[in-house]
Amino acid sequence: MNARPPSARRGVRLVGTGRCLPEKTLSNAQLERMMDTSDEWIVQRTGIRMRHVVDRDRGESTLGLASEALRRALADASIDPLDLDLLVLATMTSEMMCPPTACRVVHAAGATRAAAFDLNGACSGFVFSLNVAHELVRGGAYRTVAVVGADTLSVHMDYCTAGRGTAILFGDGAGAVILRATDDATKGLLAHSMHTDGTGWMEIYIPYHPTDFPEGTPPDPSRFGHVQMNGSSVFKFAVSTFPQLIQETLDKAGLTADDVDMFVCHQSNRRILDAARARFGLPEDKLYVNIDRVGNTVAASVPMCLDELRRAGRVREGMKVMFVAFGGGLTWGSSLWQL
Repeated sequence: MNARPPSARRGVRLVGTGRCLPEKTLSNAQLERMMDTSDEWIVQRTGIRMRHVVDRDRGESTLGLASEALRRALADASIDPLDLDLLVLATMTSEMMCPPTACRVVHAAGATRAAAFDLNGACSGFVFSLNVAHELVRGGAYRTVAVVGADTLSVHMDYCTAGRGTAILFGDGAGAVILRATDDATKGLLAHSMHTDGTGWMEIYIPYHPTDFPEGTPPDPSRFGHVQMNGSSVFKFAVSTFPQLIQETLDKAGLTADDVDMFVCHQSNRRILDAARARFGLPEDKLYVNIDRVGNTVAASVPMCLDELRRAGRVREGMKVMFVAFGGGLTWGSSLWQL
């Protein structure tokens, strides 16, 4: 850990990325054999054609995906794991209540000198974590920080009885970024925003006890451990919040949508992404979409998109990039960077 006087302002560079997906895939055709749905219905309403899911019998889990994504990001940044000061793991599917999964990730990746903690912001978790990590680096507390988003929502799906509105959406994965301090103070956050509306908590939740169910909803033990989601309410929330969040962030930075080189957005639904693109008149190549191949991977969604874009040469140093997410809580947040 390298501390410096508060007066010595410094910038933050994004120096590496990595991602990891389980080998096992679950196509729409396979879902047709498991529930009352169809490939046409899923694609029309979500844009999803396939998702990756962990195989617990093979030992795959949030821990394994997060650890491998971190290893790949460190390798991409050419940074020794022992030089990592801190890991922030965004996840809502920790291995267990204690210890934090982040502690096991740094051990598995050989980053044994790093502090580590989990942050649960549901689908907004990575963007929230990115903002927190940025301030810890810019403030001088740490020099090299990893932010990992990893989730395995498939373990909380009931593919036989959950209904086609929820189980079709989610896939598993992990993505990671490495942040590092720089003397170039122009690098890093230009603006960010984070919001929560706790009155909407019951729109997406995972109950484990009869008291976890919202008032007016009869407790049902068969739902314990499975995602409960009001799909129509969440869709309306996202469609209205998404463009407002982008505009709010642009206004804070004194920029227009045309000034941003790439929008890296949480992949929850293709229709939501298309609506945001139309609202700001963005060309297709400025708002990235991979939901068709991986589904909604929760906190892993944004960093996996970023890694794909960097490796394709579509996001490079010098660009302005906005990260946007929304999810359970209800939560929504943004992070606008000068790379």
